[in-house]
Amino acid sequence: MPTLDFKGKQFVYSHHLSVPFRELKVVADKSLPLEGKSASLDDNLIIHGDNLEALKALLPTHAGKVDCIFIDPPYNTGNEGWCYNDNVRSPLMQEWLKKSANPVDKEDLERHDKWLCMMWPRLMLLKELLSNDGSIWLTLDDNEVNSAKLLMDEVFGDDKFVGLFVVVNNLKGRNDKEHIAITHEYILVYSGDEFVSKGLDLTEEQLKDFTLKDESGCLYSLRDLRKRGSEDRREDRPKMFYPIFWNKSANTLSLERSSNNDIEILPMRGDGTHGRWRWGKARAFQNLKNLEARESSKGRFDVSYRVYLDETDGKKSKSFWQGTEFATDLGTTLLKNIFAGQNPLGHAPKTLAHVQRCIELSIGREGIVLDSFAGSGTTAHAVLEANKKDNGSRKFILVECEDYADTLTAERVRRVINGYPFKGNQKQELLSEKITWSVFEKKHAELLEKIAKVEEKHSKDFDKIKKELKDGVLTVTGERKVDDFAPGIGGSFTYCTLGEPIQIESLLTGEAMPSFDALARYVFYTATGQSLETVAKASADGFIGETDLFRIHLFYRPDSEWLRSNEAALNADKVVAIANNNATKKRTIVFAVAKFMSQKDLTEKRIEFCQLPYAIHRIMGA
Repeated sequence: MPTLDFKGKQFVYSHHLSVPFRELKVVADKSLPLEGKSASLDDNLIIHGDNLEALKALLPTHAGKVDCIFIDPPYNTGNEGWCYNDNVRSPLMQEWLKKSANPVDKEDLERHDKWLCMMWPRLMLLKELLSNDGSIWLTLDDNEVNSAKLLMDEVFGDDKFVGLFVVVNNLKGRNDKEHIAITHEYILVYSGDEFVSKGLDLTEEQLKDFTLKDESGCLYSLRDLRKRGSEDRREDRPKMFYPIFWNKSANTLSLERSSNNDIEILPMRGDGTHGRWRWGKARAFQNLKNLEARESSKGRFDVSYRVYLDETDGKKSKSFWQGTEFATDLGTTLLKNIFAGQNPLGHAPKTLAHVQRCIELSIGREGIVLDSFAGSGTTAHAVLEANKKDNGSRKFILVECEDYADTLTAERVRRVINGYPFKGNQKQELLSEKITWSVFEKKHAELLEKIAKVEEKHSKDFDKIKKELKDGVLTVTGERKVDDFAPGIGGSFTYCTLGEPIQIESLLTGEAMPSFDALARYVFYTATGQSLETVAKASADGFIGETDLFRIHLFYRPDSEWLRSNEAALNADKVVAIANNNATKKRTIVFAVAKFMSQKDLTEKRIEFCQLPYAIHRIMGA
């Protein structure tokens, strides 16, 4: 595959590895938790800090868990005033930056190299955060679209390229080009290994599959969770071979055996070397409520997953997006409405529809959406609106480095959640369905029932609910006149800043020592490459969490006196406790400052000792 070369690439190629880990610090008085709750890292997040360091800080908790990444980085027009200031430890790089313009302007002949140097390490970290079935949506214009395509091919792989969308967002056209009035921008889309767009067309034959109804009356069909065909070799995806347990009497599924009556279901085929699930274990756990088991007439057990009609019946997105809902003027108007006639951003933000379309095509009702160039907070607004529309539980993570992270980014989200002073007319799309004559003929009763439910649900929120069928799309829109205060749409978030770098050598000096939880997530990620969302409660054996292959233990207190004491060392009593609690007999990794056991004795119990602080660097390969 061709690669992209640019000045400074050799110095930024591995820069993301040298970026220090920082702890996310909750700022309670700037957060907006749900009533009766405390601000926590389990909520939606708005992070104030350099986005490179913020992305690194997210790895211990969110590696491989982000379902949709939407980023709107500087377009590098030469008029934005952005600076390249990553602390790349290379004398040649530093000398280059000293001699060139910063902020980057049109006269800087190396501004494209700087943009690529800025983007490379951020994309490398975003790739680590992206889930297997996730996707990344990068907005940009003509200035960098060609370079960005090659850059994304190299970072994510050209086989992960989903498409290039053209978005018409300025019908009048920008006049910054001499010969052409530019009316459009682009979105580059790349995926994880298992991404499937949520906006595919359904044929009439496929629509016939949606005959089942859940407890809420929503139509769905069942798809086989077991991978079939030539791609089901277990050796290709060993992590997708695991048991699912079915309690037939209670009709419940789990990934752990809960009783002797549970039926173990494995995706076996043929001679036993073939067969795997479509999903990894983490995704299966998240979607247990949508899994169903069945027994065939021949006594074979299989597992299926639900696919809901309202999550798959959106039109297959064309590569050309045009409509008033994408116009940048609309984004500016909305921001001015929220901020009493002012635009504190200073330029036009993306519209809600622009971001919502990306979210709609990439995830269902659940999932994490990350925007590391947050700006005015449109992405958070779009997620909250989407949740209100379909009772979803999507979460957002925003990162903003500018000082307005609190006064603009977070403040917009606060006002959207709580409501804000406003006088005028508001419109909100409540339902959008692609309708063909054959679909209407067969499904008109269900469609009318669906519209009636939307009207019933939102009748109190709007003065009028307008129904329109145009160009094969049925749209239901709520309209209301607001005299003094726009109602809030609900939601919550936690505001964070970045703490001091976790310098592991601080364990030796006793200065700026990391908290237990911060170090626990740090060592877990460096040992396994996976994130640790929740640190296990303190126990005698130091257990903090486990993966499919490893159990991780940590003996630590942010207390230099304690670390120098015998209590901090791995001893025989601790080894006995570790071994007794390891019912699954997994390999065990123990982090501590010292050990009073021979490695031979530890090896017999499948325990690997990692001495703090030195072993972390060894594991990381630094």
